[in-house]
Amino acid sequence: MTITYYGHSCFLLETSGKRLLFDPYIRANELAKHIDVAAIKPDYVLVSHGHFDHIEDAVSILQESGATAVCAWEIMVWLNKQGIEKVHPMNVGGKWVFDFGTVKCTAAQHSSGMPDGAYGGNPMGFIVQNSEGTFYYSGDTALTMDMKLIGEQYNLDVALLPLGDNFTMGIDDAVIAADFIKCNNILGVHYDTFGFIKIDHDAAKATFAKAGKKLTLLGIGDALKV
Repeated sequence: MTITYYGHSCFLLETSGKRLLFDPYIRANELAKHIDVAAIKPDYVLVSHGHFDHIEDAVSILQESGATAVCAWEIMVWLNKQGIEKVHPMNVGGKWVFDFGTVKCTAAQHSSGMPDGAYGGNPMGFIVQNSEGTFYYSGDTALTMDMKLIGEQYNLDVALLPLGDNFTMGIDDAVIAADFIKCNNILGVHYDTFGFIKIDHDAAKATFAKAGKKLTLLGIGDALKV
């Protein structure tokens, strides 16, 4: 598995010969203006919830790439109205076997509304599992006891957790979340993009290190082999 970070909560997971793009918000992100969006060419676009900073580029990327969207039913309805028909709808607790592996949708304690104000369904996270490993992206979420179920059911190789606080859990809660999911290899997302969610990188890494965990904060455009 290889993870390439595109800023905010957008990243590409390359696994089993497929390219999975999560929560596409790139062109409107000043921090990611050097990213060539047209070159990403995903096979799948997974959307955790409907907020603009997770779906802003979804329609254009789906149109350009011909990728399949994976998202909540309500987001599928919204995408259909934008002319996107290639969608696999899911919901919290659901699991499906794709050609790259299994996707399980997990609970995320947050909210979800589409850019036009339409209802966005339940926010969620994703667990991707195949012969290359087991990967967890929490989506935007507060710290929740539901995460303990993930630690009991899965042996995670890497987890992506939000760190920015204010709209999601912050650094201290993310350390507890890492304990709940029993994963010491954490990649941070959902930080620095806006003034509300700026973090001290060194302090964040030190907090995780003190807890015996590794926190990686990728530069935008950088990749990590898991």
